[in-house]
Amino acid sequence: MNGNPSTNNPSVSPGEVPGAIHKDPDVVIFGFWVFMMSDLIFFGVVFAIYITMIGATAGGPGPRELFDFGSLFAQTMLLLTSSLTVGIATVTMKHQRSQASFLFWVVVTLILGLGFLALELYDFSEMAAKGGVPQRSGYLSAFFGLVPLHGLHVSFGCLWMLVLIAQIWKVGMLDIIKLRFLRLALFWHFLDLIWIGIFSVVYFGGWVYG
Repeated sequence: MNGNPSTNNPSVSPGEVPGAIHKDPDVVIFGFWVFMMSDLIFFGVVFAIYITMIGATAGGPGPRELFDFGSLFAQTMLLLTSSLTVGIATVTMKHQRSQASFLFWVVVTLILGLGFLALELYDFSEMAAKGGVPQRSGYLSAFFGLVPLHGLHVSFGCLWMLVLIAQIWKVGMLDIIKLRFLRLALFWHFLDLIWIGIFSVVYFGGWVYG
């Protein structure tokens, strides 16, 4: 490894980071990948539980009665578009464009994420009005163990964006903040992949096999 670890992997490095804070940005990024892989394993377990519970409705409402695919399509478009905008923000940061331009794309991503959460919460309320609550059946317990878990991650990502926006507003685009945003972008793309799995397995798969 050369004397400047931040140049070892230009595809992920946000620039030289002060040694007192992070001596090796590559190590930080690698550690975050390890965290996401552990999170992926956890999601995999919850996915497996859901799959075993498809059809275990105990006479209660199932996917065909509960799911609104119009709303789900809108949620999917919001989240996938937010993946695009966070990517644009990353490119803007790497090419050292204006701070205002970078913040614009971060704020757009935040708005899209909040829109996703608002629609998801509305769907949950509609499901509850139809009797689709966690305690009604094993199927619904598994559903509410998985889908809101993803929503909780999205909520954390939105909070993370708010904190970064406040930090940038106060101290500017320091290298350490760039590194934090790079981890946030990885986390956000990860959540998009999890949502594709949820839409395919939970919603579409549940509607087909439920």
